[in-house]
Amino acid sequence: MDGGIFAPALLALCFAAPPAPVAPPPPAPPRPPVASGFTALEPGLDLGLFPGPASAPGDGQVWVARIDPARFELRLLNASAGDARPHTVREWALAAGAVAGINAGMFQTDGLTSLGLMRSRAHQNNPRLSGRLKAVLAFDPLRPGLPRVQILDGACGELDPFPTAYGTLIQSIRMVSCDRKNVWAPEARRFSAAAIGLDGAGRALFIHARSPYKVHDLIDALLALPLDLRRALYVEGGPEAQLYVHSGEREVERLGAIEGQTEERGLAWEVPNVVVAVRRP
Repeated sequence: MDGGIFAPALLALCFAAPPAPVAPPPPAPPRPPVASGFTALEPGLDLGLFPGPASAPGDGQVWVARIDPARFELRLLNASAGDARPHTVREWALAAGAVAGINAGMFQTDGLTSLGLMRSRAHQNNPRLSGRLKAVLAFDPLRPGLPRVQILDGACGELDPFPTAYGTLIQSIRMVSCDRKNVWAPEARRFSAAAIGLDGAGRALFIHARSPYKVHDLIDALLALPLDLRRALYVEGGPEAQLYVHSGEREVERLGAIEGQTEERGLAWEVPNVVVAVRRP
């Protein structure tokens, strides 16, 4: 064939405009953020390890057990309800068949009685509401439709009238208020701390920091972590502060430290009152 006949056609093909690019598909909507730092131990129970505030001796870590109250029942255990013998948080939890346990609050010099109101359906450890302590942990609702767990803020009027819709009430010091504010006054003291909080999904957070932090700084750090922390109250400080978690083969026991101590302690202090989480049937 005569190549000259086809040359113009070939040239046209070579210099033809390229086909219009295909428009890319629209980007997928962004996924909601997922809280990092947690490991699922079983449905409804997660364990998180997070960095605490900077410049503190010790391990510098904050441990958080996240508990879904739809799957786990919170219970208050008191030495005053039995033989008046305190136990470590681990011992209390194991005896109750619980997956997690933490201090239930500070106690008086008798070694048994809470500083503030502390009662369950079965027992009154301290029947008096303290005027100084502005937060109450409430669980075991007495009527349907109520949240399984709440932290009531007296400074926001939530203790007036006095709450009677829950079987268990534990009074202590506010850390995070009803409007998610850090309400702990700055101070120079540093110590280990245990706290109970609630996240935006209504899950209980058992929080423990062994490193001696200023509590105000610790609260700021907790609010900045991916916990969705909405409210919190302080339940113990110093060497008595403990957290215990046991699920399957995973067992964690976190102990507080004596002021000025940085090395690990091997002996947990016995305490009279604890909150534990037990699997619902």
